[in-house]
Amino acid sequence: MSEKKAHILVTDDERAIRNTLEEILQFENYKVSTVDSGQAALDFISENPIDLMFLDIKMQGMDGLETLKKLREAGHEIPVIMISGHGTIEIAVEATKMGAYDFLEKPPDLNRLLIAVRNALSQENLKKEYKQIKKKLPKIQEIIGESKAISKIKSLIEKVAPTQSRVLITGENGTGKELVAKWIHEKSPRNSGPFVEVNCAAIPTELLESEMFGHEEGAFTGASSQRVGKFEQADGGTLFLDEIGDMSLEAQSKVLRALQESTITRVGGSESISVDVRILAATNKDLESEIKEGNFREDLFHRISVIPIKVPPLRDRKEDIPPIAKACLKNLQERDISFSSVSFSKDGLKALQKKEWSGNVRELQNAVERLGIMAGDDGVIDQDIVEDILTSRRIETNNLEKLADKTNDFQEFKETAERLFLVKQLEKNEWNISQTAESVGIQRSHIYNKMKKYNIER
Repeated sequence: MSEKKAHILVTDDERAIRNTLEEILQFENYKVSTVDSGQAALDFISENPIDLMFLDIKMQGMDGLETLKKLREAGHEIPVIMISGHGTIEIAVEATKMGAYDFLEKPPDLNRLLIAVRNALSQENLKKEYKQIKKKLPKIQEIIGESKAISKIKSLIEKVAPTQSRVLITGENGTGKELVAKWIHEKSPRNSGPFVEVNCAAIPTELLESEMFGHEEGAFTGASSQRVGKFEQADGGTLFLDEIGDMSLEAQSKVLRALQESTITRVGGSESISVDVRILAATNKDLESEIKEGNFREDLFHRISVIPIKVPPLRDRKEDIPPIAKACLKNLQERDISFSSVSFSKDGLKALQKKEWSGNVRELQNAVERLGIMAGDDGVIDQDIVEDILTSRRIETNNLEKLADKTNDFQEFKETAERLFLVKQLEKNEWNISQTAESVGIQRSHIYNKMKKYNIER
C-alpha cells in the first residue's frame, strides 16, 4: 500500500513562480495545487484538505499577511511558508508572530526550500500523532490516595473492570463513587462504548420510565417526537445508575425486568428492543436496611450487587487528605492563573487532616478553593488560615452581618440567608435533592421551587 502524498498549495500571483514551485515539488513526489490570490487560497482550503502552504507576501488584492491572518481566524492550523521577493527582517518577524512556519526569499534556494518543506511536514505529522495519542488517553480524574482502603479499591477495579459483572458502589456523599464507576468503565472492554449516567434522585418518578426506556411519539401529552432512553443510549457500553436507593419501587420493578430480560420497551410502544449494557450502581444509603423497611426490592439488590465496592469517607483515610488537597489546588492552578503562586505549608496540610470532612472529597475541594483565595500575601496556605476558615463560620457570619448593615429590608436579608443555607445544604448532600430535602425537613418540590426562585444551579 503506497504512502499518501502530502498535498501542498502554492499561492502566488506570478505564474512563473507558481510553475517553478509546482515542478520542483512534483518532482519530489508531492501533490501540488496552485492559486493566484489570497481569496482563491482561502476558498480552496475551505473545500480541500491541505498539508502545507506556500504563500507570497506581496500580491494584488489581499496580500499574504492578511491571507495568513484570515486563515488562522478561520481555525486552519496548517503550516505556512511565506515567500517574498522583497524580504525584510521586519516582515519575517511579523509573519512569524502571525503563525507562519518559515520565511523564504525569492528566488528560493532549492536545498533550503526542500529542507523547509520536510521540516514543516514532519512537525505537522508529530502534531497529528500527539492529538491522536491525547484522544486515546483517559480524560478521567485520577483516584488519589495510597491508603490501604484506596489501594484495595484500585486493586478491585483492576480485577472487576475486565468482567461483565454488575457492581454496586456504596459510600457517603462526596466520597467519589462516580469516579470509581468511570474507572471501571475506562478499564473495561466496553471503554470504546458510551458511559451513560442517570441520577435516579434528580428525575421525578413520573418521568423516570421515559428517561430510562424512552418513549414513542404521542405516548403522552408533550411527547411530540420519539425519544431514545438511557438504556438504548448505553447499548454496547455502561449504564451508571447513581443514587439508585432513591428510585421508587415502581421504577425499580421496571429496571429489574430490563436487567432480567436484557430488553426494554419504550413508553407508548410495543416493540421489545434488545440492549447490551453493563450496569454499575451507586448509593449513599444502606440498601439492606432499606429492604427491611420496604423501600427497596431485595431481588433488584441481588441483581445489582454482584460485586460490592465500599468507598470509605475521608475521616477513615486521613493520610489521603494532603495529596487530595494538593491535587485540588493543582486543578485550580490549571484553570485560573490567580492561583498559580498559591501553595500549602506542611502545617497547613496537617491542619486539614484534623477536620472530619462530613462532605468528604467534595467538601475538601470547595475548602481548597476558599483557602486559595484567602491565602496569605506570600501565597502560602498555613495552619492559621486553615484553622481560621475551617473551624468557624466566620466568613458566612461576616457576609450576613455586612448585609444586615447594608439593608433595612427584612425580606432581602431573609432571602439572602435562605439562599446561602440552601446552597450549603445542597453542596453537603452532593446536590442530591431528595437527600437535601430529607436532611433539612422540607418537601423535595419545595427545594426545586427555591432553586428556581433563587436561580441556584449546580
